[in-house]
Amino acid sequence: MKIVFRCAPSLIDLLPRPVPARAMLPDWLRQMAARAPSELHQRSIRTVKQCPPFVDAMSHGFMLMLPCDVRVEQQRFSWDWALPPLQEGPHTELHGHPRSPLSFHVAEQLAGSPFAQSSPEHGAQAALKFNSFWTIELEPGWSLMATHPINRPDLPFRLLTGLVEADSFNAVGINFPAVWTDPDFNGLLPRGTPIAQCFPVPRQAIELVCEPMSPAHLTSYDALAGRIMAGPGVYRKGFRNKRGA
Repeated sequence: MKIVFRCAPSLIDLLPRPVPARAMLPDWLRQMAARAPSELHQRSIRTVKQCPPFVDAMSHGFMLMLPCDVRVEQQRFSWDWALPPLQEGPHTELHGHPRSPLSFHVAEQLAGSPFAQSSPEHGAQAALKFNSFWTIELEPGWSLMATHPINRPDLPFRLLTGLVEADSFNAVGINFPAVWTDPDFNGLLPRGTPIAQCFPVPRQAIELVCEPMSPAHLTSYDALAGRIMAGPGVYRKGFRNKRGA
């Protein structure tokens, strides 16, 4: 799967480039213990750090990152980011190209949804929009799924998931709406903070088939379940696929 990212020529050396999501695993995952004592089990048990599906989901696809530092004070956002002129030719400025890392959706666009937020101090809350400085081109027949960085509730925002036909819609960047989820956060969102985890998905119809297990399926179920109950590492050693991205 070839994915092509493009940006304005004057930004090519300024922007953080998209990276495989496996390169952006958070420090808390790297630092957490692989095992922890369980009062219920009366022994040490494995943590999610040893759960391949948990870690592989966080490692899947690629990550887009915040292009500059953003300071947050009392839910007010500011940045100091001097961009060069964005030109499509020697004398013509690119029209409609963002110059700020953030913009906003008015609160009414979330009205009636579970994402709508309000507070006595601020009233109805606008949604964030992370502006994109990269265009993303996929191969024909593939769409782009963009979602909140997986298993990352530690980030003070929540990206809204979207699906874009990026094999054809790729002349401009894709912007990413989000809601701010931590009203007590004051501080810095540093350049390079992951904002969107993306991966290609095939655009094709699916067929759902429900049927009872055959005798062969029942035998396979019993054999594999027995192996899993007998000891750890069955999935990791025998079924896990080492992904290239």
